[in-house]
Amino acid sequence: MPGIQSRSVPDFIYGTAWKEDSTARLTELAIRMGFRAIDSANQRRHYFEAGVGQGLAFAYSAGLVTRADLFLQTKFTYQEGQDERLPYDPAASLSRQVAQSLAGSLNHFGTDCVDSFLLHGPAGRHGWTEDDAEVWEAMVREQEAGRTRTLGVSNVLLTHLEQMEDVHAELPAFVQNRCYARLGWDREVRLFCRERNIVYQGFSLLTANMHVLRDPVVTALAQQANATPAQIVFAFARAAGMLPLTGTTSADHMVQDLASREIALPPDAVQEIESLSA
Repeated sequence: MPGIQSRSVPDFIYGTAWKEDSTARLTELAIRMGFRAIDSANQRRHYFEAGVGQGLAFAYSAGLVTRADLFLQTKFTYQEGQDERLPYDPAASLSRQVAQSLAGSLNHFGTDCVDSFLLHGPAGRHGWTEDDAEVWEAMVREQEAGRTRTLGVSNVLLTHLEQMEDVHAELPAFVQNRCYARLGWDREVRLFCRERNIVYQGFSLLTANMHVLRDPVVTALAQQANATPAQIVFAFARAAGMLPLTGTTSADHMVQDLASREIALPPDAVQEIESLSA
């Protein structure tokens, strides 16, 4: 069974994808506004992870936090998901690429251990492949060596997880997926995770569900709670068992997103939002 013994699970994660030259500033701002969990990837195509490290350094030097206050998460990305700025030797074995990628992330973050290391996405769209098995075993070795506290997978289907369970003794501590209301808020994967004590991280909760923000159910709940529709979606996600991510670039929205932790939705409201996909 997966376990998270060394570090408590955060209640909100700040995502750093697609921030480019603003990455350092926004990482520091997110920490200043109250976020204590930062998500990144050693994938220059969509992330500027060295900029995340710069933002962390700014936050440390300003006395906002120490390393021990933060939950830092990175990812290994296959070459197919990268551009020409690779974080590893493309001629190396997959196992060696995993080690090189994580070593680069540790250097970016200025730390000797991350809190979570994810496989950014399986090699096969519909099944767990031999390449995935090799990469996962390499990630397990990185955990055993103390360079990451926990492991996870991202952008997976239920079939990936079921096949993974058949092959590996160690299941992920985290599953991170884009979460669409129109597809039932990824209900089958969430159920798999809940039954196995895996923490489900939901991303694109707003950008993938803009219609939900305008739905009468959500707008009415927002009015009743003196909140924004976005805050209601985050409150719903938490009530449904998700660990939400946000990538907002607005300081005001950062404050509002974090304030959603104080909103307690009644069970019938949670069920109503769960049912919006229908």
